[in-house]
Amino acid sequence: MNIGSSQNLATPDDANEITLPDIVNFLAESWKILALAAITGAVLGLGGWWLLGSYSAEYILLNNTNTNTNTNTNTNTNTNTNTNTNTNTNTNTYGLDLLSWKLIQKSLPNLAAQIVDDGKAPEGQVALYKTLAGDQWWQKNAIPNYALSKADTKELAGISKEFDSASTTILSLAIHASGPSKEGAIDAVRGASQFLRSGGAYLQIRSMLNGYEGEVISAAGEIQRKITSTKIEMGHQQQRAKSLEELYKRYPTNSSAGQQVVDTKESGGKYLSITTQIVAANNDINQSKELLLRLEDRLAQLALTKSFLDEALPKIDTTFDGLVLDKELLAIEATLRAKIGKDDPKQQEILDQIRSQLLIIQARFTKGLEANTAPTSSGKNGMIKSTAGGMAGGFSLVLMLLLVQRFWASIKVMVLSEDPHAS
Repeated sequence: MNIGSSQNLATPDDANEITLPDIVNFLAESWKILALAAITGAVLGLGGWWLLGSYSAEYILLNNTNTNTNTNTNTNTNTNTNTNTNTNTNTNTYGLDLLSWKLIQKSLPNLAAQIVDDGKAPEGQVALYKTLAGDQWWQKNAIPNYALSKADTKELAGISKEFDSASTTILSLAIHASGPSKEGAIDAVRGASQFLRSGGAYLQIRSMLNGYEGEVISAAGEIQRKITSTKIEMGHQQQRAKSLEELYKRYPTNSSAGQQVVDTKESGGKYLSITTQIVAANNDINQSKELLLRLEDRLAQLALTKSFLDEALPKIDTTFDGLVLDKELLAIEATLRAKIGKDDPKQQEILDQIRSQLLIIQARFTKGLEANTAPTSSGKNGMIKSTAGGMAGGFSLVLMLLLVQRFWASIKVMVLSEDPHAS
């Protein structure tokens, strides 16, 4: 009896070996369970996709503006010849180049996070702005389309250097977003695109104001130093002119002697006629006066710039919408322009510069990044992937449990083979 029992029990070596018949027997015994587990996993994956799957939408923003330049030139000569030159130039300029896009792409997540922290996200878009605060979102969902792809660049390499700039020229930006429904996905992609434009305008306006603020701080002190040193130098020049005039009175007969043209500041300049030296000294004085006038005008321009900054900088903390901020700053500029009047071109120059930069930013993020088609939305993606994933997951889980069960049974067999009296 004991001999028969020992023959029916597997030896330790046999228990550790897995043969092809073992695998076939295992699958024959367990295929129903594995099939049921795979079907159950597929159903669960399909249900998860139906409940949690999202729709996707795409919005294409073109990155170009058209600039029309008309030049009319009329030339009249002494021979009564009238020459008319009409030039019409239609050029394409791009709102964002590669460098400015990279700077904006890196800064927009921080701006979105700041908007969320300050509680200034548009109504109903807090969740969207939290998503936009991630760096990876902009890497995956804001895709620039270049004039030449990488494959085109490799194919056309060495043909012409003109293709070098084309490979970094952005023609459009493809914005992608997702939502629980088609309407939700379209609303999300519209919100993301609007934030791209308003946030990009805000970042460039803030950079512009920071530049003006730094200029006011650093340039004002340097200009004042130059004014002081110029006044000191002009005092010496006036004293020299006075001394020359006194010398002219003492030696009037030698005042008009012909001399070769020599710079009065050279070593031989002191031997020039007194009248020549007097003219040169007064010319130096006039140049110093002109320099003082220019420096004082520049100082007045910086003072006007500071007045603009005093009103503009607080606006940065009240709104993060760059397009709204741009209009507010244009209104401040218009108010300052009305105060200085039309008879001060020197003050108007700095306001013209500010206004020009604001209008460029406004055009860049409105007409420069403009969509010519509505957003497109596609159905839920990933049904096959979710179903297959659920099927594989259910099959793998049950297979692992069955293998663990079989392994545990083999251990019991090994124990019984070593100690038949073990329970």
